[in-house]
Amino acid sequence: MSALELTDAVKRYGNRTALDRVSLSLAAGECLGLLGPNGAGKTTALRLLLGFSRATSGRVRVRGLEPGDPASRRSLGYLPERLVFPGRASPERLLRFHAALCQIETSRVGLVVEAALEQVGLTGRGRDRVEELSKGLRQRLGFALALLGQPELLLLDEPTSGLDPIGIRDARGWIEAARERGCAVLISSHGLSEVERVCDRVAILHEGRMRAEGALEDVTRPGESLEDAFVRAVRG
Repeated sequence: MSALELTDAVKRYGNRTALDRVSLSLAAGECLGLLGPNGAGKTTALRLLLGFSRATSGRVRVRGLEPGDPASRRSLGYLPERLVFPGRASPERLLRFHAALCQIETSRVGLVVEAALEQVGLTGRGRDRVEELSKGLRQRLGFALALLGQPELLLLDEPTSGLDPIGIRDARGWIEAARERGCAVLISSHGLSEVERVCDRVAILHEGRMRAEGALEDVTRPGESLEDAFVRAVRG
């Protein structure tokens, strides 16, 4: 079973076509970089997979289920590009709330939350107000929430935003650890160098259409960087 599947997915907003017959799949343990310039359709694709929006036509599945199915959401971790937390809430409170949504046993919640804070380098900051945390620390909290419950699919939108070099390296480790246990990872990003480091495959969208898709060595030409291939796919 594919972790996610888009088959000839079309999404229209009035007369505007945001996605035009896009097909994409992702297997367990695989990491895919979803690339494209602003307005290419990346956010629309994520919204379809998350069940925030419905395709105009075509097929969208998350682990074989409709994206709006609660069972599909329980197996999915999501890190949005823009993190918005209640300023007076604490990381610990947010993680406990999320643990309840993940249906983690009450007797285990304390240990799970403590382990999550430690994993992302927030030990000792669990009771701080979120509004007191730097952008980088809030990004680490976002990772903790996305990884909680060991999801089978991770959707990460600009995952290294706000992270310093150490945080970026840590994020690579979190992604690799998730993959090693069989989690499928989709990364939507403009950070092409990071995509090259962590992804097996890339998919390049432009104006709602798939312009290139495949393993890095198949998308790039000899001597070409991913940036070169990206520009060629968009401008070609």
